[in-house]
Amino acid sequence: MSINNTNISHIRREYTSGHLRRSDLTDQPILLFSIWLNQAYFAQVPDPTAMCLATVDHTGQPYQRIVLLKEFTNKEMIFFTNLNSRKAIHLANNPKISLCFPWNIIDRQVIVTGTVYKLSEKDVLKQFYTRPKNNQISTWVSNQSKIISSKNILNNKFLEFKKKYSDKKIPFPEFWGGYKININSMEFWQGGINRLHDRFIYQRYNHTWNVYRLAP
Repeated sequence: MSINNTNISHIRREYTSGHLRRSDLTDQPILLFSIWLNQAYFAQVPDPTAMCLATVDHTGQPYQRIVLLKEFTNKEMIFFTNLNSRKAIHLANNPKISLCFPWNIIDRQVIVTGTVYKLSEKDVLKQFYTRPKNNQISTWVSNQSKIISSKNILNNKFLEFKKKYSDKKIPFPEFWGGYKININSMEFWQGGINRLHDRFIYQRYNHTWNVYRLAP
């Protein structure tokens, strides 16, 4: 049976992977996140560090896209991007963001809210040269979020750049940057049978975390 606009309402499944009880929670939400991230990785969830990043433009219009989490600490998460991109322009005007880690295979998701701050050039420089060389080249080739006439433009520029720097170090692009997210809240969602999901939210208050169970 093909999918169309009249039968998609019947697409559903039961979430049977497990439960999330208060006794499973940790004092710091990042510890539970670390446990879940490892479990997602060993369960072979595709791209377990992929997170949907939501920003808002100057008119209040929200946008979402997938980026990769690169580091995390007790209070912060870190990602990198082109500073001329749409998301970076949004963040320059409104530094508040929301993240979602969609680990559907294990019936879990984690939602994060927070405020972003730019990383130092030293930290960004270090990260840039950990990227595969072809990825470094694509950073130069793509004027991210700008309109282009065809994919061939990117392919040709990539090949030219690759040839030019075949035996040279790729220069550091000043438009490459990173952000650390100062975490304000983390919500953990575990799918449950009969749509009675388990949801707990950690909300930061000064230097402590308040934890609440939410109705599904």
